Amino acid sequence: MRGRKAQKRQINPDIKMNSIKVEKFINNLMMGGKKSIARKVFYSSIDQVASEVKKDPLDVFMKIMDNVSPTIEVRSRRVGGANYQIPVQVSPGRAEALAIRWIIQSARSKKGMPMNERLKNEFLDAYNNTGLAMKKKTDVEKMAESNRAFSHLA
Repeated sequence: MRGRKAQKRQINPDIKMNSIKVEKFINNLMMGGKKSIARKVFYSSIDQVASEVKKDPLDVFMKIMDNVSPTIEVRSRRVGGANYQIPVQVSPGRAEALAIRWIIQSARSKKGMPMNERLKNEFLDAYNNTGLAMKKKTDVEKMAESNRAFSHLA
């Protein structure tokens, strides 16, 4: 590789909950630079979920992120002319990024409702360990488990 590795940007915590994870989620939710709209969508949906489960919104969000974050995934590696799917541990930063991506993708894939409703439903599903984002997590972990025989190639 040429040059230096790009430095990670410092993200300031969000205004309402004072959490960097929440700000990262809002940044990923944002489309076309419209951060204020992304904030409204996120806060309205997480507040609705928190009122339904009768807990603090930040605690609810952290539990959702813990539920959806994968612990193990597969990476492709070429060994002797064959590609193997090798299971590897997921770093905490990547696990957080994957969880955010999966929740937003599954909420966007549902049609026919406003985004805050779709996100609220996905948050509720993830809080209860169901839904599309949780299915994605279990699929990734099943794939890693089924390829455990190749873990010595890592």
